Order: sequence, then structure tokens, then C-alpha cells
Amino acid sequence: MSATYRRTRIAVTRIIRFSTAFRRSKMGMIGLSVLLFFMLLAVFAPYIASYELAMKQGMPQDILTPPSSKHPLGTDDVGRDIYSQIVFGSRVSLLVGFLATVVATSIGTVVGLLSGYYGGSFDEVMMRFTDIILVIPWLPLMIVLAAIFGPSLWNIVFLIGGLWWTNTARIVRSQVLTVKERTYIEKARALGASDFRIMFHHILPNVMALVFANAIILVAWAIMYEAVLSFLGLGVAGQMSWGLILHYAFMTGAITAKAWWYILPPGICIITVVSAFASLNYSLDEIINPRAKVI
Repeated sequence: MSATYRRTRIAVTRIIRFSTAFRRSKMGMIGLSVLLFFMLLAVFAPYIASYELAMKQGMPQDILTPPSSKHPLGTDDVGRDIYSQIVFGSRVSLLVGFLATVVATSIGTVVGLLSGYYGGSFDEVMMRFTDIILVIPWLPLMIVLAAIFGPSLWNIVFLIGGLWWTNTARIVRSQVLTVKERTYIEKARALGASDFRIMFHHILPNVMALVFANAIILVAWAIMYEAVLSFLGLGVAGQMSWGLILHYAFMTGAITAKAWWYILPPGICIITVVSAFASLNYSLDEIINPRAKVI
């Protein structure tokens, strides 16, 4: 039996065990179902939305009209269909959430892996730098940087991802400090394996479960921060998002006009998606860290 076949068989067995354990979690399945619903909403937005362009100005007679058969979620202050804005807005909100998480997870994983493996002075410098980033008030800093660099998709992605990698780095580092002392790592080192191979071939697979679980909650935080920046008018320019809908609602006085249909739908979407990610993260944490489960 070759080593590749053995590793593949072990990986398949672990996936089957994980999927079996995950299916037993009602909270996890509900969270996953909600996320799949919103992902499908984003992918098929052009076919689901009532109107082709969410940013297109509507008819004057449709300004701030409540929900009806023509507009299921009503219209905004310029007659645009809010349902279409919600559908198209799911694209930007989810895209920023996932891309920012990829950036944050990549940076945090590499920093934690290198810091934990090499240790010593390098570890000390990297962890002190991580601590500095960790104690910075992120929201004010993001507002300032977003205003400086301008409202664009990639600016928001790198802005959020560039500040949210610290927790991942600490999680990976703590796990690497334990894994690198195991016997099979010493054997690989004795057989002449390079540091790169040991880190990315032997150590990294053993920390990916924790990285993945942490990434799930990072997506939720990224979506919330994108909504906050968009609410402040610093989001993705020219593209509708849930936070931008709230921004327009606030700026046009939807609250004083009692246009609840303009405020509640995007807010409910943000809360629902964030709660779904939180439920999924909780379920994964129960599976990965069974000792942490509250009895």
C-alpha cells in the first residue's frame, strides 16, 4: 500500500466521520441551510430579482410605496424595488465576507505557522507585532483608511482582511507549538525533510481544522464590518449591498417617514446570515473540540 493511497484513505475516512457528526447537529444544519439559501440567492440574482438592475431609478409614482404585488418589499425614496436591491446586495455582502476571510486566514496562517515553527526571537517579534495590531481600535482605523483609499471592492476586502488575521495567527501558533514536538515531526527532520516541507506538508494539515472553524466566524465579522462601512458611505462604490441600503434609508429619513420596509429587510438579512455563520461555527467547534462542549 503506497503512502499516497494511505493518506487518501485516511482523509476520506476523516471526511466521512466529520460529515456524519455534522449531520447530527441541528444547529449546524440549520446554519448551513440558511447560508446555502443566501448563496443561491447571490448566484442566481439576475433570475430571481423582480427588476434587472437594483440601482436603476424607479417611477415617480412608486416612491416609498409599501409592499405590494408589484414590489414585494416596497420601494425606496427614488422608486427602486427594495426586493431587487436585497437580492443583488447579497452578492456584494457575501463576496466581501468570503474574500476578506481568505485574505485574513492566509495572512494569519502563514504568520502563525512561521512564528510557532521557528520560535525564539522571530516568534517574539512576530507576536509583539500581532499584539500591536490586536489592540488597535479596528473600526475607527477602518473608517479612516476606507476614507483615504476610497470605496472599492478590493480596498474593503484588503482593509478588513489586513486587520482581522491576528486571531488566526495566535490559534495557528499555539497549535504549531504542540504539533512540532511530536515524534513523526522529529523523524521527518531526521530524514532530511526541509523546513518548508515539514511546515506545509506535516504540520499545516493538523491545524487546518481549527483554521477552517475560525474562518467561518471571520466571514460573519467581515460581513458586519462591510455593512458598517457601507452604512457610513464608505462601502463598495456603485454596487448595492445590504449596508448601503441601510445607508440610503438613514440618509433619506426612512425612520421618520415610518418606511419600515426600507429598513427591516436588509437588517434582517445581515442578522440572519451572521447568526447562520455563528451557528455553523458553534457546531464545528463542538466537533473539533468535543471537550469544550457544555454538558
